[in-house]
Amino acid sequence: MRKPAVIKLALPAGDIRGPVAERLEAAGLHVEGYGEGSRSYRLSLPDRDEVTVRVFREKDIPVQVALGSYDLGVCNLAWVAEMRARFPEQPIVSVRDLGIGRCGIYAASAQGVSGLADLSSLAVVRMASDYPNLADAFAAAARFPAYRVQAIWGAAEAYPPEDADVVVVAVADERVLRERGLVPLLRLLESSAWLIANADSLAKKDLSSVLGPLVAGASEGAGASGLRLPTPLPAAGRRARRPPERLVIRMALPDGHQQRHVVEALSAAGLEFEGYDMSRTERRPVSPLAGLEIKVIRPQDMPQLVATGEIDLAVTGRDCLLEHLYRFPSSPVEEIQDLQRGQYNLSAVVSEELPVSTIGEALDLWRSQGKTSIRIASEYPGLADHYARSRHLWRYQIIPIAGASEGYVPEDAELLIEGTETGRTLAENGLKAIDLLFRSTTCLIARKGAALSGQRREVFDELVAALRRSAEAVEPV
Repeated sequence: MRKPAVIKLALPAGDIRGPVAERLEAAGLHVEGYGEGSRSYRLSLPDRDEVTVRVFREKDIPVQVALGSYDLGVCNLAWVAEMRARFPEQPIVSVRDLGIGRCGIYAASAQGVSGLADLSSLAVVRMASDYPNLADAFAAAARFPAYRVQAIWGAAEAYPPEDADVVVVAVADERVLRERGLVPLLRLLESSAWLIANADSLAKKDLSSVLGPLVAGASEGAGASGLRLPTPLPAAGRRARRPPERLVIRMALPDGHQQRHVVEALSAAGLEFEGYDMSRTERRPVSPLAGLEIKVIRPQDMPQLVATGEIDLAVTGRDCLLEHLYRFPSSPVEEIQDLQRGQYNLSAVVSEELPVSTIGEALDLWRSQGKTSIRIASEYPGLADHYARSRHLWRYQIIPIAGASEGYVPEDAELLIEGTETGRTLAENGLKAIDLLFRSTTCLIARKGAALSGQRREVFDELVAALRRSAEAVEPV
């Protein structure tokens, strides 16, 4: 009897994981460990041996399906639209709305902007989004004479008005935008979680054991409404932006897993910001120091904002700083203080089944197997590229990813550049570290040669001195 073809299914990590697990269960597809939040990114359907499951960040799933690495996937339709905005001919079929994770993709601006027409007079429209391709499509359709899109990792609502005129964000509805101090300009897309398929797989493979239950039980929903873009704005007198004289120090603090370590460092320095503690993450915490403004954003985005002068000081990870410097070697950003907290290893990782203990042994083995190019997956493409060149990996391919990286090796990449604190997640996914790149830590960064004077210089120096004292009090690891 002919063995059925393997069906490869990509499922999302993150907040949508629970609702997707419930939807799968309702269709009779129990993915062992998925709904329980298993640390393993390689899962299975116990009663369907022909199905293999991998867990990825949502934004990576359309890419994996388009490449044919996975036959089916579940992700928010917005990530399909984000990919198609730049690569419109990708072989992806949007099969069925699963009726969960509903949201809207909005273009929004700061208070004081009444509509799109208000932007037509700006000489340069600054945009920030973790959907940069959709932001670019929006700006091109509006016929802004000049615009700049900053691709960010998240927290877009924190950028207007100081660092962006327009953001493109995913929120439940306009009410959420207004609660965040933003003015909705246009809803670009109505989105939700969809079952998507590779067009070639759909035509040539029998996917019925997964496709059938999900399609049969899925909600009809509103359907794929398509991307809505603005009509060209009328020409208007252009006014150059004259940034106001900076009278305060602007400092960026991180959200996410670094927040706990940074709160500890600030507390040890005698600094507490209302709205930024172990349990709260307000985007604009209240500063106890006159002449200091705080903004909470993703640590990956901080080096660029410091380099361009929008932010004076930032607390980020050394991994984020080096990723930026390897991509932009002439950037004026530098580390001015290691805060000695949140330490972990950034390592080269392979499958634990690979009979090697060093990168040299791994290279010898791959060469003996006839591999002509090494695939390297990482959230840090700049660091991964630098590593590949420094270790003389001859031909290689960097695969930029958004997270859930342990699911890539060995099927979709030979090598992973990944942060490891305890090694537990690596072990649960059948992986091992074979080469240490460096020990990352939370650090304070600033712009080289920044011209500061008066109160701004005093506040800057006071902050740096307090955080240096905080770092000196940490027991070395």
